[in-house]
Amino acid sequence: MFFRSRFLAAVFAGLLLASAFMRSALAEAPFVDPDEDDQYLGSPETMLTWTPEQQVAGYRNADKIFWTRTIKAGTNTQVLREASVDLSNLSVQVDDQTLTVDAYFKQQSVAGLLVIKDDAIVYERYGLGNNPRSRWASYSVAKSVVSMLIGAAIQDGYIGSVDEKVTRYLPRLAGSAYDDTSIKDLLQMASGVDWDENYADPASDVATAPWDTLGLQAFLKDKPRIAAAGKQFNYNTAESNLVGMLLRAAVGNNLSTYLSEKIWRPFGMEADALWTLTEPGGGEFGGCCINATLRDYGRIGLFALAEGRLDDGTSVLPENWMTNSTRPSKENTSYGYLWWLKSGASYAAEGIFGQGIYINPELGLVIVLHSARPDASQQSDWIWQDA
Repeated sequence: MFFRSRFLAAVFAGLLLASAFMRSALAEAPFVDPDEDDQYLGSPETMLTWTPEQQVAGYRNADKIFWTRTIKAGTNTQVLREASVDLSNLSVQVDDQTLTVDAYFKQQSVAGLLVIKDDAIVYERYGLGNNPRSRWASYSVAKSVVSMLIGAAIQDGYIGSVDEKVTRYLPRLAGSAYDDTSIKDLLQMASGVDWDENYADPASDVATAPWDTLGLQAFLKDKPRIAAAGKQFNYNTAESNLVGMLLRAAVGNNLSTYLSEKIWRPFGMEADALWTLTEPGGGEFGGCCINATLRDYGRIGLFALAEGRLDDGTSVLPENWMTNSTRPSKENTSYGYLWWLKSGASYAAEGIFGQGIYINPELGLVIVLHSARPDASQQSDWIWQDA
C-alpha cells in the first residue's frame, strides 16, 4: 500500500470553499456489488479522478487503500427507533427545476440518505450497492468532528480555551506568523497567514506543501502574515490538519482513540469506524477522512443536536459549545468553528463529492447524505444538496 504525502494535498480537498477540480460528462455512479469491490479499487494518487466504479468501491474500503486507524465502538449501541415516512415522491424545487427524492438519488449518485426527526428514523435508503453496514468516506465532514473534539479537550482541561495561542501546543511554530494566531482563528479559517489554495496551479501551496506532520509544520512556519489574525477568512486545508496536530498534542493521544473515548463508545455508535492517517503510524488528518456507517453519521448529528450531552446527562462538551461553534464569525457569516452555517439556526458538516450532515435544532432534525458525485465541488450540486 503506497501513499505519497504530496498526494494528500489533492485528496483532502474536502475542504474546499469551491474546488477548482471538475469532472464533467461522467455517468451517474453505478451499483457495485460489495463482494466485487476489490476489482475496482483505484490508486490513492488518482483519487480525484477515479472512475464511478472506483469511487464507490474506494469510498467504502478506505482500509484497503490508505493508512487508517480504528475508531472503536462500544457494546451498548444507541437504539434508533423507527417512524417511517415515504419521501420518495417528495418534490424539491430550485429555480424552475423540480426533483423528487427518487430523481435526486439518480442524478446526484446517492449512496445513502438518512432522515432522523425527534430521535426517530423517518427515512433510510441506500444506493450504489451500499447497505447499513457500509462505511463511507466523510471528506471534510471530519473537520466538524474535530471541532467537537476541541470542545471535549477544553471540557477535559487539556486545552484552556479557544483564545489560547496555537504555538502553546505546537511550539515548532514559535517565531513564525502563528505567534499571533489563536485556536479560534484556526477553527474559523482566519489565521491571517498566507496560503494559496489554488488546485489549478501546480505551484500553489496546496499543491507543493509536504503533508507529513513535521514537514507541514516546517512549511507553514516560513509563511508570511498577510492579515491580522481573526480579520480575514481564507480557506486553508493545511490548517485543518494543524487543528488535528494541536488536539493530538494537547490530549497526548491519537484522535481516533480520543474520539472513541469521548463520543463513539459513550454515545452508542453501532460500528467501528476508520480515520485516514497522514503518514504510517502518524496522526489523523484533521480535515479528512472518517469512514463510518450512515447511521453512525446520523448519531454524530444527534450528538451535536444534544449539545454534546450523553443519555445519562454527562456533558462531553462545554456549556454552549455547539451554540458558539455555529455562531457566524466576523470574517465569514456562513462559517463557524469548522461548521458551515445554513438558514436560521441550522448548520452542516460538508465534504466534497456530496457528503453531509445537516442539523436543524429548531426542528429536531438530522439529515445525512452519502454520495459519489462525479464533480468534487460543483455549485449547482451544493444548491441541490442544500435544498
